[in-house]
Amino acid sequence: MSEELKQYAKPVGDHVSLGSTLRSVLFVVPAALLAAILYRMALQGGLSMPMAIGIALGAGFLWYVVVSGVRVAAQWERGVVLLLGKFRAVKGPGLLYIIPVLESVRFLDTRVLVLNIPRQKVITKDNVPAEIDAALFFMVADSEKAVIIIQDFRFAVAQYAQAALRDVVGSLTLDELLSEREQIQTRIKEHVEERVKDWGLRVDSLRLQDIELPEDLKRMMSRQASAEREKRATITKAEGDKLAAANLAEAAKIMSDSPITLQLRTLQTMDGLGTSPSNTVIIFPAQIGDMLQGLTEKSAKE
Repeated sequence: MSEELKQYAKPVGDHVSLGSTLRSVLFVVPAALLAAILYRMALQGGLSMPMAIGIALGAGFLWYVVVSGVRVAAQWERGVVLLLGKFRAVKGPGLLYIIPVLESVRFLDTRVLVLNIPRQKVITKDNVPAEIDAALFFMVADSEKAVIIIQDFRFAVAQYAQAALRDVVGSLTLDELLSEREQIQTRIKEHVEERVKDWGLRVDSLRLQDIELPEDLKRMMSRQASAEREKRATITKAEGDKLAAANLAEAAKIMSDSPITLQLRTLQTMDGLGTSPSNTVIIFPAQIGDMLQGLTEKSAKE
C-alpha cells in the first residue's frame, strides 16, 4: 500500500473544556442579580446612575476573575497544578478550583494513547533494506513526572520508539524479521518501556503494522517459495513411488509362493474387465501357459 493511500489515526485534543458552561452560569446569574439591585437603588435615588454603573462594572470584573478559576476534569483526566511555577498538586477528576493569576493547570489524558510510528527505512543484519511502520500504545502512569521531567512526552516517546525499532530490526536477519514478528514487537516494547518509565509513562504494547520489501526481492522470495513447494512435491511423489514399489514386491513374493493366490488375482482382474461392454476378454488357461514355459525351458537345456 502506498504512503498516500495509508490512513493513520490522529489523536484528539489534549483537553476539552467541560467547565465553560458552569463558569458562564456562575458569572451571569450573580452579575444579573447585582445589576438589578443596583438599578433599583439608582431609581429610588439611593445611588446615582454613573455610580451604579461603576459599581456594577467593578464588581462584575472581580467576580469574573473569581469564577475563572473554576475547572472541571473528566473522569479520564488529571490536572497538574503549578503555584507560581512550582508544582503544587495533581487534582481531578471532577470539580476543582485554580487560584487565578497565581496558579495554572495542565490537564493530561490518562487513557491508553496511541502514536503512529511513521515508516522507517532500516537495514537488516544481512544488508537487506526494508521499510517498517508501527503503532505504539501507552498511557500516563504518573502525571507529575509526565509534565515536569519531559518537555513533550508524546513527541519524546515517538522519537525513542523510532530509534528502538531501527536498533532492534538492524540486529536481525531478513528471515528473523519475517518469522519472529511477535518476539520483535516484545523486544521493541521492552526497549521503550525501560526508558519511558522514568517519564511517568507505561507502555501497553507495540504492534508492527507493515513490512515493505523491495519489489525485486519479493519476486526472488516468490520464486524461492515456488521452488521449495516443487521440491517438497517431488520428494513426496518419490517416497510414494518407493512405498508402492516395496508393496508390489512384497505382493509379488506372496503370490509366487502361493500359485492359487495368483490365479485368484487373475480371476479378479478378469471380473473387473468384464463389467465394461466394450471390452473383449479371451480366456487363456494359466496351465497351458505353465506347460509352454516348461517346454521352452526344456528345449533351451537340450
